[in-house]
Amino acid sequence: MMITQIVPLEYVKGKVQITLDSGEELVLYQGELQKLGLEEQMDISETLYEQIYHEIIGKRAKKRALHLLEKMDRTEEQLRRKLLESRYPKELTEEAIAYVKSYRYIDDERYARNFIRLNQEKRSAARMKADLLAKGVAPDVIERALEEELETQPEELIQKLLEKKGFDPAAATPKEAARMYQYLLRRGFRNREIQNVCKL
Repeated sequence: MMITQIVPLEYVKGKVQITLDSGEELVLYQGELQKLGLEEQMDISETLYEQIYHEIIGKRAKKRALHLLEKMDRTEEQLRRKLLESRYPKELTEEAIAYVKSYRYIDDERYARNFIRLNQEKRSAARMKADLLAKGVAPDVIERALEEELETQPEELIQKLLEKKGFDPAAATPKEAARMYQYLLRRGFRNREIQNVCKL
């Protein structure tokens, strides 16, 4: 296979993108490029390609995955998006995810349970479900986590939020009531749940 183009990456200092005649694109550091003696129009052997792909880029993808998880807990899909944004090939991204999963550094069910425990006093079950779906957690994992972790009923949570806001439905003006109604809708509560508590 042949290297058809080598161009510096504008958004990352010191990195270059190598394009092969197959159309595949690989990202290396400038120092690695020089150390390997890679140049445009150069034929590279299968052995050298495997070295670049697995031993250099593959190992870096795993290190990057670990680094991202050190900073904050993420779902599998969030980690996948981050690695792909960093221009790691799809195959190596999946290998890195499998690697961190094998050590339980990433676990969507654990993430969902923690998310629900932390947010159930502020958000409805529907809102938390929507948030977790957006983070790439599977629906069945979310349902199981909600069933086992959710302690606060919707009406009870609405009442707590009203008390926290110092809102009295009986004394509220129509404008104040409408504002609170919209606030609760944004939190993911259903019309019926809001009506049961607020009588708006």
